[in-house]
Formats: sequence, C-alpha cells, structure tokens
Amino acid sequence: MDDGRKDKKRLKSKKAKQTLHKDDITIVDSKAAKKAVVAAGIGNAMEWFDFGIYSYLAVTLGQVFFPEVTGSMQLVYTFATFAVAFLVRPIGGIFFGMLGDRLGRKRILAITLIIMALATLSIGLIPSYASIGVTASVLLLVARLVQGFSTGGEYSGAMTYIAESTSDKKRGFMSSGLEVGTLVGYVGGAGVVTLLTFLLGEETMLEWGWRIPFFIAAPIGIIGLYLRNNLEESPAFQAMEDAKEEEQRVTLKEILVYHKKPLLIGMLLVLFYNVVDYMLLSYMPSHLSSVLGYGETKGLLLILIVMLIMIPIVLTMGYVSDRIGTKKIILTGLIGLVILSIPAFMMIGSGNNWLVFLGLMIIAVFLASFQGTMPSVLPSLFFTDVRYGSLSLTYNVSASLFGGTTPLVIAWLISKTMSNMVPAYYIMAVSIIGIIVVSFFVKETSGKPLRGSAPAVEEKHEIQGILEEPEDALWWKGEKASLDERKED
Repeated sequence: MDDGRKDKKRLKSKKAKQTLHKDDITIVDSKAAKKAVVAAGIGNAMEWFDFGIYSYLAVTLGQVFFPEVTGSMQLVYTFATFAVAFLVRPIGGIFFGMLGDRLGRKRILAITLIIMALATLSIGLIPSYASIGVTASVLLLVARLVQGFSTGGEYSGAMTYIAESTSDKKRGFMSSGLEVGTLVGYVGGAGVVTLLTFLLGEETMLEWGWRIPFFIAAPIGIIGLYLRNNLEESPAFQAMEDAKEEEQRVTLKEILVYHKKPLLIGMLLVLFYNVVDYMLLSYMPSHLSSVLGYGETKGLLLILIVMLIMIPIVLTMGYVSDRIGTKKIILTGLIGLVILSIPAFMMIGSGNNWLVFLGLMIIAVFLASFQGTMPSVLPSLFFTDVRYGSLSLTYNVSASLFGGTTPLVIAWLISKTMSNMVPAYYIMAVSIIGIIVVSFFVKETSGKPLRGSAPAVEEKHEIQGILEEPEDALWWKGEKASLDERKED
C-alpha cells in the first residue's frame, strides 16, 4: 500500500476522533530557530573542517604514514584510511540516534561534538611512520574510527534538530544553513592547508606543518560546545514528550520492521547526494594534483574558490525550494548531472585554468541543488519519535557504503582503467538512480508539517490560515499515527 492510500485510510478511521485546534499549532521563535541553525552548523563545520584537512593533505599524509607504498597506490592507502572510518558510522548513528530519540536532540549533539573534536585533535599528535613505524598508521586508523563513530550521530542529529526547530514554510531555507556549515568548514580546512603550504612550503609541511590544522579542532570544539549547551530542546521533540502519558521506547527492530520503505528511500537519496558531495569536496583536490598533474597549491585554490561561490547558491536553493518544492530542485540537479558530467570533466582535464574552473562550477551548482534541499527532505521521511534514530541509520549506512568510499573507489578505478573520465561515469550512474527514486517514491513535503508533528509557524496570524485549509490539517492528522496504527498499515 503506498503512502497516499495509507494517509487516506488513517484519515477515514481517525477523522471523527481528531480535530486540529489552534493550540496544537507550534509557534516557532525565529531567533531561537536561527540560533539552532548556527549551533548545529558549527558541528557540521567541524566535521567537514576535518574532511577538508584530510582531503587537501591526502598526498602529504600518504608520505607521512605510508612511505613504504609508492605511486598512485599511496593515495589509495590514504583514502582507504579515510574510508574505513565510515565502517563504524552506522554503529555510531544507531547508538547516538536511538539515544537522541529517548533523551533529546540537544544532549546528544553536545556529546558527539566533544568526541569529534578530541579525535581530530589527536591526529595532529600522532608520531610519523619514520618515528614509530607501522604503529603510526594504526593510530591514524584508530583516530579515524573514533571520528566515524561520533560523526554517525552528528549530521543526522543536526538535520533533525534544525528541521524540528523551524517553521514549515521556511524549513528548506533554514535547513540549507546546515550545508553552509559544511562549506564553511571545508573552506576553513582547505584555506588553512593552502595558506600553510604557501607560507611553509611543501618540505616543511611534510616535516611538521601538516599537524597545525588538526590542532585547530580544539578551539572550534569549545565554541560549538558552548553554543549547543545554551540551546533549547527542539519544539517538535518537546511537544512529543509533553504529550506522552508514559515512557515509550521504540526499538531498533521496530524501526527496521515498520519503517522499511522510508529507510530504503532515504538510503537511495543519500547515495547520489553523498557520491557527488564527496566526489567534488573530498576527492577532487587529489584528482587535480595526483592524476592531472596540477600543482598542489593551484588545485587547492581552485576548489577553495568554487566552495566560496557555492555558499550563496546553497542558500538560494533552500529559499527557492520553500516556494516551488524540493522535488523540482533535486530533479533539475540530477538531470543536469546526467547531461553535463562528461563535458564538465573534459573541461577539468583540459589543462586550461578557466575551463577547469568552469567544469568544477558545473558540478558544484548541481551539488548545491542537493545541499540546499536534502537537509529538509531527509528528516521529513520519518515520524518524530523515530526520526533521529531512523535518519542516523539510513544516512550512515548509505554514506558508509557509497559516500565515504567514493574517493577510494574512484582512485582505484582510475589506476586500473587509466581513464580520467571515470568520475563522470560514476556521477551519471548514481544520478540516473536518483531520478527514478525522486520521481516515483519521494513525496513533496515543502511547507507541510513533519510526520508526526503539528504544523509549525512563525507568526500567530498564520494559524487561522492553517485552520481554514483542511487539506493541510488532514495531512497532519493522517500522519499523527501511533506505532500500533503504523503496524496495522
């Protein structure tokens, strides 16, 4: 039975019992919502600050920790260490996600930030392979595993918190702020590496300069922790807790059994989203330097400029999605990638600086269409009482299988096929999958309440408009189903 028929069935049976009152509607404090975006975005910036450091120092880290391996395989080993952290992301996601659905979003987001900051800082303290041999490589692996565990609960929790803290009509724009955190963090990491490489030179960076960016994790973590500790719990979660008559705990088994369809849809959405994301932001710096032979500084600077330009584009995509719908934005991006990926990578491989920049911008604009919409789409797939746990599971399993492995897979495929167009073919393949999923299995939820939550508005005068629109009210009533009712469906 599809979602639409399920909604109608629930409405028919519940219509006489449920009525939407003005007291049910949540009035969101706009200042608190903005604060939530900033606090959640800092954690995401922290995560991607680390990714930016690791990606931009991939060649250097390969020489520091894997000097026994030579050539392109050194890069493969470095990205293998990057990818292995994604193996524990689902475990961390399930652990922190289930806790977040029981204890609240705010507490867990503070914990994950602390762990992530300490793990990133520790990488800068690891002795080199030349000092302690293979133990250095093992310690790097351990630090990456700890990062992966904490990150498993970070991004999905931040998406959940922001989506539940904003009004329905501004969810797309406000949630896109989370991805601004991604870009700011990545730009910060990339900028620090680029500046240090320019000031210190490649030899000094190889000797000790590579450690400096990892040390910066500590103050970022302290600032983020302060902001998160001063947040209120999300209105949607608080309303759910206030309405509970007794303690109710949804188990992982119940999530897997009664939420199979949204879990699968979420994984497929994350598939194409993360492949394109990690392709451009994590893999491309090394592709430009190691595969195409660009100087490290030139390649880093190009990607840095592209990311800076992406920030307003992401916010624009989120803003427009609130007006025309997220599905149209996402489908446009997917179709664009299918048509233009090959021309874009031909430009990137041309050797002409302006064409390389244009090719990167083509991929970046379409990636921005996902970054501006996915943080609002993914939380809307799940009910409030299972949102954090379900989103953590679906996001991190998919990210581990497809996103984090993208740099490793692409590096390996290029070394085997000797074709620099492999990234284009990879993007096209996942984009075709995305077009099918979004077209046939994703409902438009822009401007509508989250599943299991009442409508959320910014101003009191908006309440009357909602009460006068029975279809929107019916959507909310139909989705406010108990676990027992979901089992019946």
